Amino acid sequence: MLRRLVVTAEAPTDKKKAIVEALMDLAARRPWHEIEITDVAKAANVSLAEFRDLFPSKGAVLGALSRQIDRQVLEGTTDDLAGEPARERIFEVLMRRFDALQPYRQALRRAFQDLQYDPVAIAALNQVSLNSQRFMLAAAGINTEGPLGKLKVQGAVLVYANTMRTWLDDDDPTLAKTMARLDRELRRAERILEGAEDLRRLSAPLRAVGRALMQGRRSTRTGARRASEDNGDTQNPAAAI
Repeated sequence: MLRRLVVTAEAPTDKKKAIVEALMDLAARRPWHEIEITDVAKAANVSLAEFRDLFPSKGAVLGALSRQIDRQVLEGTTDDLAGEPARERIFEVLMRRFDALQPYRQALRRAFQDLQYDPVAIAALNQVSLNSQRFMLAAAGINTEGPLGKLKVQGAVLVYANTMRTWLDDDDPTLAKTMARLDRELRRAERILEGAEDLRRLSAPLRAVGRALMQGRRSTRTGARRASEDNGDTQNPAAAI
């Protein structure tokens, strides 16, 4: 009985992986918009009902691939990066992610040729990438909390997306063009982040004044409301005139 329960628990994971692999195999050979979910289900040897239980769309399968690659990168040790500068750490983590994606490069190349003209798909992929890059930055030992946390994560998404455009067409086994592009993108992002940090420091006094003004307005409104209540205005409809 225990053995049957274990097999049943593992089955959805196996079927998810089969669907991911089936879609990637089809996408490597056919235009994305020509691939039907029935084609994917047949190639993965699952029923449409099983497909529906696991994924609502082809795009969701791409999200599963992203999480699969995330896990592969995160399961690898990054202890060797501990003493490196932040830019070198994130460079290495993102290159490891590109290495993990290498078997799917042809499929992703063809898929993105179609998806780049679909604003809804782009928005969905951006959210997937935000979740992914948050963990990639964590793997590189980069803090994503605090006032600039969201900027760091969105910046990492842009760095990764811009570099991916080069990676998709980089047929060099050493990925020299990809590494050069990633280095340029990271340096640019670093300058933007430094500028944002400087701006935040310079604007700190203004934010303090703003908070004080807002606090003063809240105190004034509270006092006026209490005075109105004392005069019985809240019970008099004419008070609103």
